[in-house]
Amino acid sequence: MTTPLVQDLCDFLATSPTPFHATCNLLTAFTDAGFTKLDEKESWKIQANSAYVITRNDSSIVAFRSGADLNAGIQMLGAHTDSPCLRIKPNAEIHSQGYAQLGVEVYGGALLHPWLDRDLSIAGRVSGVDDKGELFNELIDFKEPIAIIPNLAIHLDREANSKRAINPQRHLPLIIGQMQAFDFKALVAEQCKTSVKQVLDYELSCYDVQAPQVTGLNKDFLCSARLDNLLSTYLAARALLDSDQDKASLFVANDHEEVGSASACGAQGPFLKSVLERLTHSAPELTQLISRSMMLSCDNAHGIHPNYADKHDANHGPILNQGPVIKINNNQRYATNSVTSAKFQHLCEQANIPVQQFVTRSDMACGSTIGPITASELGIDTLDIGAPQWAMHSIRETAGTKDCDYLYRACLAFLAA
Repeated sequence: MTTPLVQDLCDFLATSPTPFHATCNLLTAFTDAGFTKLDEKESWKIQANSAYVITRNDSSIVAFRSGADLNAGIQMLGAHTDSPCLRIKPNAEIHSQGYAQLGVEVYGGALLHPWLDRDLSIAGRVSGVDDKGELFNELIDFKEPIAIIPNLAIHLDREANSKRAINPQRHLPLIIGQMQAFDFKALVAEQCKTSVKQVLDYELSCYDVQAPQVTGLNKDFLCSARLDNLLSTYLAARALLDSDQDKASLFVANDHEEVGSASACGAQGPFLKSVLERLTHSAPELTQLISRSMMLSCDNAHGIHPNYADKHDANHGPILNQGPVIKINNNQRYATNSVTSAKFQHLCEQANIPVQQFVTRSDMACGSTIGPITASELGIDTLDIGAPQWAMHSIRETAGTKDCDYLYRACLAFLAA
């Protein structure tokens, strides 16, 4: 049986095909729960025991409770809104062999083969001029499957199962029909609710229209696009929504993690720090606040795959549905240290939540998260954790349904600590 929490997560995943849509959905959830929306361009008057939410670039979000005593420190949860995908190029139209196609650019470290033979749609943000001559920005979603990237038949490449490589420039353009001529921006304009005079630009992503699904004989697994990292994003946001209103607590979800976080709304940018600066009155006060605070960076971990068990260190292979994973790397690809790890293990023990540890093989490179970046930018004690999953960066990933509950409860316990 699918739990209400997992079903809510599935609904969020299904309606969040891009970071813009994810942020919009989160903003709605927070404002519906009584969080006051703040504008970075305006002055703020933060009151005790109140809740607030801010967005930047429509794709990153910070929400926080001021609590009874902000000076006591803030428990922070961090995640990211973006996922590897295919993005539509600005001048996308291609005509080849009688087919209408769209050129794409790979965003992040995507697994490319799984994008082939999928029913794809397109969504994102559109900017342009309306019929009154004013600039507008709007989110769109074609929703229907309008594109496909067909595989090459094995008869035409007998070594496909052993040697086929995908060239992103030549092999990934979408096929959208058999029109002799088409204007993609005109098709985009038709999706807008605004009366469009001209589409000037867009940030549009491809996505698989297949809905999230709970699977397995015992409903053990959740299969969906964008589990990395919308699973963590939703569960951390849900934890803040359900948290103690008297405790100072904060949730941040940054865009652009998958491409290095170096942007105005990324974790390496000033977004979070600028919010914290406005909650204090001086640099020393900010330093004091950060020294009394802690960040839990939530980003999925590599669960051990039974068909590829040799890709893991034998003593550090997380199992799906056996609890959140503490991610450790002595070269600081993760921000975990012994103190933050011990604190998290202790609170999980008190809450009866199982905990696992992940260290990559010593002969393999390690990924990273917003954790080390946020720790470097703020100087805040940070721990990297995440739910274990399979097929990270595929168009369809798999996580454990029980781990959704474990991670949510761990985030809730952390905010209450």
